[in-house]
Amino acid sequence: MKKIMSVVMIMMLVLVLAACGANTSATNDTDNNDSANNEVTSGDDNDANGDSDSEQDDTQEAQALLDQIKTDGVLKIGTEGTYAPFTFHNEEGELTGFDVDVAREVASRLDLEAQFVETKWDGMFAGLDAKRFDMVANEVGIRDDRKEKYDFSDPYIQSKAVLIVNADDDSIQSFEDLKGKNAGQSLTSNYGDLARSYGAEIVAVDGFNQSVDLLLSGRIDGTINDSLSYYDFVKQRPDVALKIADSADNSAQSGFMFRKGNEALVDAVNGALKAMIEDGTYSEISQKWFGEDVLN
Repeated sequence: MKKIMSVVMIMMLVLVLAACGANTSATNDTDNNDSANNEVTSGDDNDANGDSDSEQDDTQEAQALLDQIKTDGVLKIGTEGTYAPFTFHNEEGELTGFDVDVAREVASRLDLEAQFVETKWDGMFAGLDAKRFDMVANEVGIRDDRKEKYDFSDPYIQSKAVLIVNADDDSIQSFEDLKGKNAGQSLTSNYGDLARSYGAEIVAVDGFNQSVDLLLSGRIDGTINDSLSYYDFVKQRPDVALKIADSADNSAQSGFMFRKGNEALVDAVNGALKAMIEDGTYSEISQKWFGEDVLN
């Protein structure tokens, strides 16, 4: 009987130990699953907080840039200074022009002093990238490729591309006739791109006035340029032997250009532009330079 009892007790002990082992394993498995769930939940929260923090940082940085400009009291504006009637020097040597007047008025409405930094067109974008100025006022066309890297204000002017040739030149009557001809263009301008698209050989110039000088001297065959620049030039020199051979059907819009991340400054400038249009100040500036409203 003692032997039988011993065997029974041993079997019972084995069963008890097996049950305890199973419970311990189940408990460990449950703990591990809870830990995994906690880690996933924690990760999701961190990602969400990270996105929110990043957006908040961007907003704060954009506001900080505008606040710094207001603290300094100066809006630095990149402009060419050689592109009449938008930005050029008058007979007294003063910087003036349509873009200059509009930019000055915008700065004034933001309680800022407009400080112009004159830069050649081909260095304008690099100057903005290098933070030499806060925005560009130089009739910069609003294009999709530029919008990938820069921000723009609302449009403040519209114009058409025109092909300008010598008055006695009948060999060029359309953009298509530029193929194989020499066209005086700024290398990085949208008008230069248009001339290339028609097969023109590009002769680099610093601006509109140089292209006209080269055209009148017979060193180039034509230039694609802004209709408003041409009309202003002819107004100043009505006897000049130039003509428009062709004009584009679609109009181009231009705006002030900014580095990315300046949303607060862009919004402030747009607010000033809107107010100028509503109270008639914009129309007065436009009439002064072109005799019409160039935004409509």
